Amino acid sequence: MEKMFPNRVLRCLREFPVVLFLVFSALWVYLAINPLYREAWMFENIVIALFAPMVVWSYFAFRLSNISYLLIFIFASLHILAAHYTYADTPWGRFISELWGLERNHFDRVAHFLYGLFMVAVFSDLLKKYLPKEKWAVGLFLFAISFSVGALYEVGEFVVGVVGDPEAGLAFLGFQGDIWDTQKDMVLQGIGAICGILSLFFFAKISPEKKA
Repeated sequence: MEKMFPNRVLRCLREFPVVLFLVFSALWVYLAINPLYREAWMFENIVIALFAPMVVWSYFAFRLSNISYLLIFIFASLHILAAHYTYADTPWGRFISELWGLERNHFDRVAHFLYGLFMVAVFSDLLKKYLPKEKWAVGLFLFAISFSVGALYEVGEFVVGVVGDPEAGLAFLGFQGDIWDTQKDMVLQGIGAICGILSLFFFAKISPEKKA
């Protein structure tokens, strides 16, 4: 590695996650100012409060790849952008819906698909020492992990939305009149996970680490 890149480039690569964290922190502070719906914003940021410290801890305890941190950064940034407006009222999603003549804002669907697409790579990086040997088992394992975490979030989202302020909860849940919203979100994150696993097999050729 040292022979391929000069020290300055290596230093930049090592500090890349720190740069992402600083950019994300600045974006979070900016979007925390006067969100469209403060209560819904607080609900959406529960997941940031829970997982941001874990991501920071991973940098010092078991460093993930720069690609994993970049994928986490992109997805988390999209989430806090949507939290500022609520997923149902994101202006870019509303613009696309109006452009295509759609009845609802589908940005939440896109976010769930991207969760599945991105997080299988992160879980693959995080759990690489524990991946099974067979490729089909690797794919099944990554799908089960990513889908289970996503489903757990959906359940937690529903509980928080129901137990909390009902009006803010509806904005947080973003059903937009669709009683099957949760199921459709889970299907899309499953499709995203399958696409992510196929991409890993094709581009990264993932396999479990060889044990000494």
